[in-house]
Amino acid sequence: MRIRSISLLFVLFLAACRQTPQSLDSGIEGVVTVGPMCPVMRVDTPCPDQFYQAKLTVLTTGGKKIMQFQTDENGRFRIALAAGDYVLHPESPNGLPSAADKPFNVEEHKFTQLEISYDSGIR
Repeated sequence: MRIRSISLLFVLFLAACRQTPQSLDSGIEGVVTVGPMCPVMRVDTPCPDQFYQAKLTVLTTGGKKIMQFQTDENGRFRIALAAGDYVLHPESPNGLPSAADKPFNVEEHKFTQLEISYDSGIR
């Protein structure tokens, strides 16, 4: 009987200590664009940057990979992350278009707004 009671207490203790995953209410969201899209920019002929579907990597400030994701076809993204400091690394598998790494901070209970601009290389 005593062993059964100890076993029951142990199971209850483990159940109380078990952590349940929580959905994060913080992270990053934003849009990715690419430009310029015209070799010659003229005042009378607008040539705005275009939305760009890109692969992006989230890194720690020390360079450790946290996750990789792809934006939607309109360049938009929303990713849950814990509060902290990170670096967003835009992938450029063919060299162009390319974009610079962007350090950012996520605060608890907030989504940090980010805009990533790829350089198309058109000149």
